[in-house]
Formats: sequence, C-alpha cells, structure tokens
Amino acid sequence: MKNKHWLILCCFVLATFWACNPSNQKSDSTNTGLWPPIEPYETGYLVVSDIHKLYYEVSGNPDGKPVFVLHGGPGGSCRPAMRQFFDPGKFMIVMFDQRGAGRSKPYAEIKENTTWDLVEDIEKLRTHLAVDAMMLFGGSWGSTLALAYAETYPEHVTDMVLRGVFTATQAEINHFYHGGVRLLFPDVYDQFLNALPEPDTRPLPDYLFSLLTSEDTTLQVKISKAWTKYEWKISDLDISDEVIENFLEKNSAYAFSLIENYYMMNHCFLEEGQLWENLDRIKGIPVTIVNGRVDWPCPTITAYDLHQSLPGSRLIISEMGGHGGKVIIEALADAVRKYH
Repeated sequence: MKNKHWLILCCFVLATFWACNPSNQKSDSTNTGLWPPIEPYETGYLVVSDIHKLYYEVSGNPDGKPVFVLHGGPGGSCRPAMRQFFDPGKFMIVMFDQRGAGRSKPYAEIKENTTWDLVEDIEKLRTHLAVDAMMLFGGSWGSTLALAYAETYPEHVTDMVLRGVFTATQAEINHFYHGGVRLLFPDVYDQFLNALPEPDTRPLPDYLFSLLTSEDTTLQVKISKAWTKYEWKISDLDISDEVIENFLEKNSAYAFSLIENYYMMNHCFLEEGQLWENLDRIKGIPVTIVNGRVDWPCPTITAYDLHQSLPGSRLIISEMGGHGGKVIIEALADAVRKYH
C-alpha cells in the first residue's frame, strides 16, 4: 500500500459526485441485474473443530461451476440475495457462515477464530463437497479472506471476483477507525464516538472489544448497535437512519460487532503487508475487482493498487458507488455475468 495515496484521497473523492450513473443492465429479473431468488438444495453443519460447526448451504446446479461466497465482517453472514448474483443453471453456489457468525455454532465465539482458521474451514468445506477447484466471490472482509485462501491454496482457485477490497494493512485499519472516515462523514463519526463512555480512548478496536466483552450486557447492546450503525452509514450512501434502527430493533448486531473488532484489534491475524507480499502465488488466477468510487470504508486506492500488482486482472470502478447499495449491486452483477 502506498501511504502517500491516503493523504490525497479526499481531494479527488468529491469529483465523483458529478459522474454519470452506470449503464442499464441487460437481461435479468430485476433492475439490479440479479437472478431470481432460489432456495438451496442442500443445507447442513460441518464440524471444523472441537468448538465450531459451520452452517453451509448449496444451491444452483450440482454439476455447474463451483463458486464459494465469502461474506463480510468479519462476523457478518451470508444472505439469500447473495445467491442471486449467479445463474442457477450454470453455477454450484456454496455459501457458509464463518466461525461464530450467522447460523454457525456457537454464536459469537471468538476462541479458535482467526483468519487462518477460516482459511482452513474453506478447505475443509471444499473437501467435504468434493469440489476440486472453485471461483471465490468475496466483498470487503470477504475479499481479504479470498486473498488469504487463494495465496494458501492457489491450485484450488479458478477465478476470483472481489468487491470493496480490504487487505488489513495498518493504514486501512487506521483510516476506518481513527479519523480517515471523518473527512467525508464527520457527523457520523462523531456521533459514533459520542456513544462511547470514553470517546478519546485509543486504539479504538481494542477499546471497543473491551466494551463488548464487559459484564454489562446493556452496554454490550448499546455499543454493538452504535458500531453497526456507524459502519452501515459510511457503507451505503442511500441508507436511512430509520432503516438501520428498524433492523437493529429486530436483529442482534452483537456477533458482528464483537468478531469484527476482535479481528481488527489483532490486525486480522496477518503480518503487515502479508497479502501484498504473497501476491506472486496468485498471479496466474483471473481476478475481477469491483470498487465504488466513493467506497469510504475501503477506498478505491487499495483496489487500484491490487489491480496494478496483478497483471491481467480486471478493475471496474463504479462511479457513484459506495461500499454497498444498489449501484454496487448493479456493477457487481454485471461483472459476474462475464463468467456466465
């Protein structure tokens, strides 16, 4: 990562607001370019350690091109809409919730929960499903995990589609936690800090983790909601406070907040620059990278530098796109369609 880019990032971001919207999508069931909803034909739990059991599901065509969907977070989960990026007649779509997240058991467990545990979980699931090699489809933290797996097991990866690239360098973590985001979202960042008992405490991932593991369950809920609202507001340029509040009233954000801050506190269990240093291992794998021009949690410079470091990769910068939302869904659906 070239740190000098971070100093000038804010100077060009505002120019993107004058860019045109992406072109109309072609043939699909919705105006976002997604395929119609489908249900999995197989679901189950895979025991991956003495502690952890992973929820997984398989949908689409059992004889199709295998694709493993890697969700974000860490601590997020797979959602049914993720199946809709792929033609169900041509893809075998494998989704799973990572350790401690979603429907995997035990919920919010951080013991035996590291990046390298997750890499091995992908390998165990690949073996369990008798898949020789597969496409990796990952966004945000999912892109980090995809790179980590591919660099470890390149022989089992046919292609990668990465969105909102995050490589877990200290510069990226500092940007996310310690003021970089405030350049574009000063009100959102300050609102988040004001929800903390001691807003000046640093480093933030360590402090948040201490709050989320305190014995005060009321505080745990408050902090997990504040963290989730902060991340959602900077990720989706179109999302409203009402939508977030309605979600948080009906769903727990605890595992997401706990696991994500646990990973960031530990630099995602990676040495500084480790994913960049090992890129030679994946230079023969076709890679498509999609990034929003105004993706503020995962700025475009990371995706651009990754593209420059991987000869033959394809970079799609979605003008007016953030970290998520409709514009990014359209761009990602269009990118995946190239593999159909």
